[in-house]
Amino acid sequence: MEPTHPPLKVVIVEDNTSLADIYKTRLEALGYTCFAAYDGEQALATIQRELPNLVLLDLMVPKIAGDQILARMRASDWGKDIKVLIISNLNEADAPAGLREQGIEGYAVKANLSNDALDRFVDRILKPEDQTEDVMLETKGSENYPVVEASITPVASPAVPPAATAPAGGVTNGGTPVPQELGVAANGIPAQQGVSAASSAGNPPSGTVAQPVVSPAEQGAPGTPTAPQQ
Repeated sequence: MEPTHPPLKVVIVEDNTSLADIYKTRLEALGYTCFAAYDGEQALATIQRELPNLVLLDLMVPKIAGDQILARMRASDWGKDIKVLIISNLNEADAPAGLREQGIEGYAVKANLSNDALDRFVDRILKPEDQTEDVMLETKGSENYPVVEASITPVASPAVPPAATAPAGGVTNGGTPVPQELGVAANGIPAQQGVSAASSAGNPPSGTVAQPVVSPAEQGAPGTPTAPQQ
């Protein structure tokens, strides 16, 4: 039977209670035992009492600032060897000087820190004893910041030709819409004024009486005299 180890302890120093609860819930789901402290005095008391394996330390907390919490830990026998990960709204360039000289595991900016990244950071810091690689945590964009890239291939939509619509009240002349009022027939021959394209093509418009068609024989050939009518 394999020996069981007590859960690893994490103290979360964060004055934003909602954010502290999110960190606590996620890390407890991974098997860590977590304690939250919302100001500097509470943080020092909790760290000294619990002697955690890791402290997630915000710099801008009430009563005692985060950099002073770190300094007091390093000056004490109980806190000099506790691992600390700074999580702050400040960029590291704007943070108090000398934080890394006091021995921190890394520095993360909240705006760049997803919940999944926090989980990986804590797991990497609280690594098994047989894991020998160093842990270097930086801000987003640096060499050691974990980045998950997704490859998305766009799918082109098939081209749909626009539906052809017939012009209102018009006909087409070789594919070009021509209004009837222009008096142009479908065969390209100008129609008589006031006569639609339908009538010029041989179809009388509605409301008119078709005239009978008389052949040339009935009319009489040119130059041929016709018998006088009795």
